[in-house]
Amino acid sequence: MKNNVLKSFSALLLAVVMMVSVAGCGADNSTKSSQTDSSATQTVKDTDALSLWTKDAPLKKELKNYIETVTDKAGKNFIPVEDRIAVFDMDGTLCCETDPGYFDHKLLYYRVMEDPKYKDKASVEEKATAKIIKKYFETGEYPEGLDVKHGKAVASAFKGMTLSQFDKYVKDYKSKPSEGYKNMSMGEAFYQPMIQVVNYLKANDFKVYIVSGTDRLITRGYAQGVVDIPLSQMIGSDESTVATHQGKEDGLDYTYEQNDKLVTGGEFLIKNLKMNKVSVIAQEIGQQPVLSFGNSGGDTAMANYTITNNKYKTGAYMLCCDDTKRENGNLEKADKMRDTCKQYGFTAVSMKNDWTTIYGDKVSKK
Repeated sequence: MKNNVLKSFSALLLAVVMMVSVAGCGADNSTKSSQTDSSATQTVKDTDALSLWTKDAPLKKELKNYIETVTDKAGKNFIPVEDRIAVFDMDGTLCCETDPGYFDHKLLYYRVMEDPKYKDKASVEEKATAKIIKKYFETGEYPEGLDVKHGKAVASAFKGMTLSQFDKYVKDYKSKPSEGYKNMSMGEAFYQPMIQVVNYLKANDFKVYIVSGTDRLITRGYAQGVVDIPLSQMIGSDESTVATHQGKEDGLDYTYEQNDKLVTGGEFLIKNLKMNKVSVIAQEIGQQPVLSFGNSGGDTAMANYTITNNKYKTGAYMLCCDDTKRENGNLEKADKMRDTCKQYGFTAVSMKNDWTTIYGDKVSKK
């Protein structure tokens, strides 16, 4: 009898010891897991979201302070998430526009003058525009009236393409090597410090839009995969789109059929610069932005619209192309933009002094 009691007690004691041991192991694992999670969180928190900006860069200081202020629910300058709208120009603001010119101008020149499948079909007007573009590339001076001529030539030169065909054409072209830089394709010619700004704003619940003078379809094909925002937030100049069987029939009279495809219609509609940027923001976004980023006179209206009569705390930033070693800078234009910033109360961004890199350490100007 005693032996049976002892056996039962021993079994019970063993079970208790095993339970304590298992519980202890579980507690250790939980503690380790908690410590790991805490460490990971701390690492993320300590990471400098604007690490490619110099310590004293005005934008870095201002934007960090701005984010802290407008995301503080207890503060007077708090901005609700649904009203955190930031607008960016693309060429010269997010990406290179001096290699030797705008990406969409290079694309048109290639299409009209070099593309073996199209150059013999190009119209007189398209070739004339391409020659003006070539002169612009050679001199660096943008001719008056080229905006509209270029827009019309893009619309006609790519007429009849489905949207996916046009998108593929843009993406195939942007994979070609950059003309003025080593170790970089045209599609990689985006300013890394500015991509950090986009991602920093997104991480703080800002809705980011590109508002570009480049054709909308080209903007999407060019920026997709680099600027991490939906295509619906990429706005640009517009050309017409029609159904494949629509012919000359007006859109009010024609019904899209199940055997139709959407194609480019060949008609240039609007160049999205200056006041047109303000109009398109009001029409497509439907809200006044609180932050604006640009680099030229074509972006001044958008910046003024952002910071004028706004119920929220705002900011407008303009890039100055003053780096002649890492980028094809233009000091005269940079000084002119600084004067514009002083006139309107924008913050000037110096590519030379504010950025630790432009395209990454492996890329160099030829």
